[in-house]
Amino acid sequence: MHLKYESTLREPLVDGVKDYHQVTEDIIGPIEAKPGKLWYVGLTISVLLLLFGVFSVTWEVYWGTGVWNLNKTIGWGWDITNFVWWVGIGHAGTLISAILLLFRQGWRTGVNRAAEAMTIFAVMCAGQFPIWHMGRVWMAFFVLPYPNTRGPLWVNFNSPLLWDVFAISTYFTVSLLFWYSGLLPDFATVRDRAKTKLRKYLYGIASFGWTGSTKHWQRHEALSLVLAGLSTPLVLSVHTIVSFDFATSVIPGWHTTIFPPYFVAGAIFSGFAMVQTLLIITRKILGLEDYITMGHIEAMNKVIVLTGSIVGVAYLTELFMAWYSGSRYEFDTFYKFRAAGPLGWSYWIMMTCNVLSPQVFWFRKMRRNIMVTFIMSIIVNIGMWFERFVIICTSLYRDYLPSSWGYYRPSWPEVGFYLGTFGLFFTCYFLFAKYFPVIAVAEIKHVLKTSGQNYKEKMVKYETEDNDKFAHDQAHH
Repeated sequence: MHLKYESTLREPLVDGVKDYHQVTEDIIGPIEAKPGKLWYVGLTISVLLLLFGVFSVTWEVYWGTGVWNLNKTIGWGWDITNFVWWVGIGHAGTLISAILLLFRQGWRTGVNRAAEAMTIFAVMCAGQFPIWHMGRVWMAFFVLPYPNTRGPLWVNFNSPLLWDVFAISTYFTVSLLFWYSGLLPDFATVRDRAKTKLRKYLYGIASFGWTGSTKHWQRHEALSLVLAGLSTPLVLSVHTIVSFDFATSVIPGWHTTIFPPYFVAGAIFSGFAMVQTLLIITRKILGLEDYITMGHIEAMNKVIVLTGSIVGVAYLTELFMAWYSGSRYEFDTFYKFRAAGPLGWSYWIMMTCNVLSPQVFWFRKMRRNIMVTFIMSIIVNIGMWFERFVIICTSLYRDYLPSSWGYYRPSWPEVGFYLGTFGLFFTCYFLFAKYFPVIAVAEIKHVLKTSGQNYKEKMVKYETEDNDKFAHDQAHH
């Protein structure tokens, strides 16, 4: 009898009658089976989008950034909007992996693997935008502070744009290590079940000779804790540094100290929304409803309503401070050019999607409704994209001189570039879902005997049993 006790009032993390073998069959089975038509259709669409993105970027590199609709007033447009949006998307994975691991939250086990993968793919997409925004992309190595023969010509260490390079490269490296180290036991399981020599060979290389010995598990647990400790400050620091791109400037609408916490909350908000979008589809197609349960979906919706409310407070604080500061430039930026003006429509889309719509999750029935959750997850990410667009474009399109005033709409290479990153993201995700275990098998097995439905049902009789009798039974078990 497993002695760790969990109240039957707490919802099971694994539904149905499961044992260790059944868990392996359910999660590893889709990897061993041939992919269905839906998988091929999805992968084809993703690859076509990716190719269109490659064409758009090639066009921009050949003709220069003049093919984008940037102008002397709006020097940052869709490219930087999309960069910040993709970095935000990648935040939920690390939060689920690292912070919830340190807090010993059992519900992370069903969703952490896919969320970590999503983090890596989102950061890969985000990294494209600053690189190609340079125009002369062959000069990209100038952002790296390496010993050189150019005399005093070094990168500007005072620039938050350089801090971005360090923050995002560190974030990507640690997230990749965290994700891959968690995959080792599961790769070994796939290797041991492999029917062909090629599959056994490839998964054997990927598993790094994992045997499941006590020493391997000991080192695996230690590494997980170390990486969780490293990742936790990264969750806060990466989007804080991204916010410094704006907050350290003197442009009205950007020059504000509320940006770091507000950006971090917004990143977690949009990241969890994307996790919901992907996992609701994944659990249905792969038949994983017993492992990604309504309890997991409700827990993530609680995080969404919390972070959405924090973002809402930040929006209202900005409006209040623009009035309270007495600065006519701040006041005009927020009240004349954001809430009103030619781009005012984008501000109200942002407010509706990010502040008003998540409030439906205060109701338990809504938090546990799959269709409502799926629609809301898409609405939230539309709203978070508009938040970045509003911050960047509505602060720039009205300059101090009316002769510099402009209006911004993207050109086809900008839209194509953005669609191409969706192609990259979903191509990676489709390949991940086919060849990698979408759920961490080893971690599900770890919580199965305390949080599995059939094991919790066996606990019911012990809840009403006398303490002395329970102790006596255990001593003679």
